[in-house]
Amino acid sequence: MSVGIDIGSKTIKIVELSHEGGKFRLKASGVVGHQGKTPEMVKDDKEFAVLSDAVKKLHKEAKISSKEVGIALPETQVYTRTIKFPQLTDAEIASAVRWEAEQYIPIPVNEAIVQHQIIDRREDTSPPSVSVLLVAAPKALVEKYARVVEMAGLSLASVETDLIALVRSLAPSDQTVLLVDFGGRSTDIAVAKNAQLIFSRSIPTAGEAFTRAVAQTLGVEESQAEEYKRTYGLSATELEGKVKGALEPVFRVVADEMKKAIQFYQADEKGDIPRSAVLSGGTAGMPEAASTLTKLLGIEVVVGNPFARVDVDPSAVKQLAGFAPLYGIAVGLAMGEA
Repeated sequence: MSVGIDIGSKTIKIVELSHEGGKFRLKASGVVGHQGKTPEMVKDDKEFAVLSDAVKKLHKEAKISSKEVGIALPETQVYTRTIKFPQLTDAEIASAVRWEAEQYIPIPVNEAIVQHQIIDRREDTSPPSVSVLLVAAPKALVEKYARVVEMAGLSLASVETDLIALVRSLAPSDQTVLLVDFGGRSTDIAVAKNAQLIFSRSIPTAGEAFTRAVAQTLGVEESQAEEYKRTYGLSATELEGKVKGALEPVFRVVADEMKKAIQFYQADEKGDIPRSAVLSGGTAGMPEAASTLTKLLGIEVVVGNPFARVDVDPSAVKQLAGFAPLYGIAVGLAMGEA
């Protein structure tokens, strides 16, 4: 059994998968809203206790059997870069990465946990090169997440980033796609090629910004605006299109950032253009979100289903229907553990 826990700014998600005969099977899952702070924002023992209690309760109520869990670090708190090396061996790259990291991360290397993945070896470039994904996270951040897990009575089996987990659950193995994960406070954008993370960036325009736009335009409380956003989204016919009118300018900002991500990726990697985009996170399920982005970007945009490669009991399919976009990171973490 393998378990992934995704601690977001508004919700905590948990997924347990089994892995038999090359197939994943969903054993248990759960999601709960929380009012606490996320681990990077926690300052004292009381706040740690609030968050760890929420994790502990969810683990119990979702009937998760394993106590070993994988967690994901938020993109806004980590440093991810693709760097190029000449044709070195794996061992040479492993020793060179640490020196290279000093140039790319804004904190001292001895205060960071640095990991790397070899993405691509190219003989057709001049000179031949190796693309390596460099990921660095502050040790203090990892310690906070570890403490929340341990205080919940669980043990930490693995630590990844949100987007590495998301790529695993949503990216196809044979093409280049854009992945967009809408959180409460930030939207994470990735380019994945052949199910490998190649490029990532994070922007502060996200779920809370959409809600504020509706609240200000319609002159309603944020709780009411949240309800309108979820129910009517970008539909032109609902509420005389007023909610759509409030949301559209903010959506254009996200679409522009998605276009920039494609341009940066092409300039940097000279890779093939992503032909489609996959949405994840709370806002992904908003009415007309995918169709609006399809029009703004000129490429196919779909809402990702992280359970597409997982056997799910028919009785659980209905329960998951509205929540599937929330589970991308938790499913990806559990797949990585298996």
